[in-house]
Amino acid sequence: MSFDSTIHAKAIELVRLGYEMTAAAGSGHPTSGASLAHIVTVLMYGHMRYEPANPLHPASDRLVLSEGHAVPIVYAACADLGVMIGKDRASWRPMTRQDAMTLRAIDSPIDGHPNPIEGFPFFDAATGSLGQGLSVAAGLAAAAKLDGLDKRIFCIIGDGESREGQVWEALDFIKDHGLFAVCPIFNCNGYGQADHISAQQSSATLAKKLEAFGFRPIVIDGHQPAQVQEAFSAHAQAAHDPAAVPVAIVANTIKGWGSPSQQGNGFHGKPATGDELAKALEELDQTARQLGAVADMPLRIALMSPRKTGAAAERQPVPSLNEAAERWGYGGLLAAGKMATRRAYGVALRAVGHSRPDVVVLDADVSNSTFAEDFAKDEQLRGRYFECKIAEQNMFSAAVGLSAAGKVPFVSTFGKFATRAYDQIEMGINSGANFKIVGSHVGISLAADGPSQMAMPDVAWFRAFTALKRPDGRPAVYVLQPSDAYQAYALTVATAEHEGVCYIRTSRPNVEFLYGDADKFTLGGHEVLSEGRDLLILACGYMVHQANKALEALDAQGVDATLVDLYSLPFDADAILDLANENNGMVLTLEDNYSGGIGSAVADAISADGGGFNLRQMYVRRIPKSCRTIDEVMAYAGLSVNHIVTEAMQLLQLSAT
Repeated sequence: MSFDSTIHAKAIELVRLGYEMTAAAGSGHPTSGASLAHIVTVLMYGHMRYEPANPLHPASDRLVLSEGHAVPIVYAACADLGVMIGKDRASWRPMTRQDAMTLRAIDSPIDGHPNPIEGFPFFDAATGSLGQGLSVAAGLAAAAKLDGLDKRIFCIIGDGESREGQVWEALDFIKDHGLFAVCPIFNCNGYGQADHISAQQSSATLAKKLEAFGFRPIVIDGHQPAQVQEAFSAHAQAAHDPAAVPVAIVANTIKGWGSPSQQGNGFHGKPATGDELAKALEELDQTARQLGAVADMPLRIALMSPRKTGAAAERQPVPSLNEAAERWGYGGLLAAGKMATRRAYGVALRAVGHSRPDVVVLDADVSNSTFAEDFAKDEQLRGRYFECKIAEQNMFSAAVGLSAAGKVPFVSTFGKFATRAYDQIEMGINSGANFKIVGSHVGISLAADGPSQMAMPDVAWFRAFTALKRPDGRPAVYVLQPSDAYQAYALTVATAEHEGVCYIRTSRPNVEFLYGDADKFTLGGHEVLSEGRDLLILACGYMVHQANKALEALDAQGVDATLVDLYSLPFDADAILDLANENNGMVLTLEDNYSGGIGSAVADAISADGGGFNLRQMYVRRIPKSCRTIDEVMAYAGLSVNHIVTEAMQLLQLSAT
């Protein structure tokens, strides 16, 4: 009984610290952590291969706590084991019990939910917004498979959390791509936040669902150390066998295990304090005596030292668009004098893929529309392409996992379909992930397919993050809206080099070239296409072409306008306001999406400056509908060339002749 008694003793020690740290914080989830006491103890004190002194070792096994609120039990183990904490390697130090007692303090790396960016590198992603962790684990496993590493990724999922559809999207993805190194662990303690879970999430029903999904569920008592160990060993046997049936663990546990006064409904997120804390700790001591919990054998932290990884492959120069077209047979597209920005993205993706071995691509069953298929069909690149099917939430969270493992994911779908994964994208941003989002078919230029396919509020949502600063001071997100193929190609290449999240909007129509290979584009930049003195027109994406058409009509009315391709958010506000001053402070912004985009960003810059500017914003002010031509939909939305000219003349208080 040495193994059982030793695990019981350590589990009780960790649960005790979980109660103490949440009491000190005045908030937290000690009872959820207690339900995981034996699972975490067996895992972190004997089964996982990892190095507490180097939590970022690329070959070590990983633990994703999808049930993020249960984190006190993992913090307790990390404090006991001295797992390194700190925002960078130079500041790393072993976590201590004193650190655990700073849980949720403003200046503490011990955050309320797992959060690596705050200085807890043991975790790969911010979790706590439920349902996302298994997808992150799948991304980590996908990266390990690409790198030839035999690491395993353990993911703990709450039973109530398993109601989230993304969990089952992730299981499909794991099956599709043979990512059996992922070990899903369902913590079935029977309670959610407000009440008992549904019978649909019971351990028996979960086991049947898992079996239907092609997994072998192993149902255990999550507080019996030997059963926990045997289940992990069974997973180890199947983890790297492509012929095996993937294993998932379903653990029946007790919320508030070890302390009867903390069990049942009504204790979720409520730390014990005062007499309640004293009673809970006394009950833990009683449980220890009843179980004969004595640490009478040594616990080995790692079964084996993770093996070293190979040297990173050397990068190659990225060809220009003209060079790429010649190399891969796209010359006919360039010769036509027109190309859709989504088409140029596909060419750029292929070029970047050949240049950088760390680039991977994910798409959700629309690769022949986003043109991610250019990457997927290339024999040298297709192994780094992940088809996610119609499951965008899983796709974005998997990208977060791939990023945590050192890959640079490009994630593409229709911009409209990315909206259903806003939560997942935000959690990736919170994690400090490095991934690139490409939303195609954006704005009303899509025309015929109508509003169910058009990305319209996307700019406003992503723009909210452009004013947010990363720890290094850079914007949390860049929003990029290329207006032609050369610009789309160049900006795709630039995002691959940028450390951080970027959102590139690509559109469906073939548009004339405005630029060439010699033109350079930077994140945060803009391009002056014409210089005038009466009016500054700021446009982006397809609207640059509409503005170009309007220039001739405005010239006929005697209006000399400056046209700027404002392709990046954020932008150089001082430079834009200087241009506005050169045009008598008269500014007109054009965008084919809902409000909150470049017009609002320019308004913010004007407000901050306090100067005498006159701004009018043109954007889509009514829900669009299907139209057979782009001109029709532009007129329907009030963004036709005539509308632009009329708005400009009214701004300048001029009468058209």
